[in-house]
Amino acid sequence: MGHPTHHHHINYIEFSSTDIEATKKFYSSVFNWSFIDYGPDYASFTATSAGVDGGFYRVDPHEAPPKTAPLIVLYSADLAATQKAIVAAGGSIVVPTFEFPGGRRFHFSDGRGNVLAVWSE
Repeated sequence: MGHPTHHHHINYIEFSSTDIEATKKFYSSVFNWSFIDYGPDYASFTATSAGVDGGFYRVDPHEAPPKTAPLIVLYSADLAATQKAIVAAGGSIVVPTFEFPGGRRFHFSDGRGNVLAVWSE
């Protein structure tokens, strides 16, 4: 009957991707996530490597309207190093680092259809 303590808690996050292999390479390179393939159109990651269970599903980049993912915010102990790793892996910064009460944050694109954010104190 599942785990009652997990009732109504976030359990899994899915993202779209226009290129599953490139997406896996990007997140493995920058964040050291590991993946399990479920055919050519789906790859999952676990809470062990990513902090939460989730996956990437393939979408057609010409699909109208394109599917998008919610903004997910990742934590980094070294914001500048993470930003450099993202750019080195082929991602781009879409919102430069800005300050907010409690920390600093930037948003990045993985180049495969997802925009996420990274924050630090």
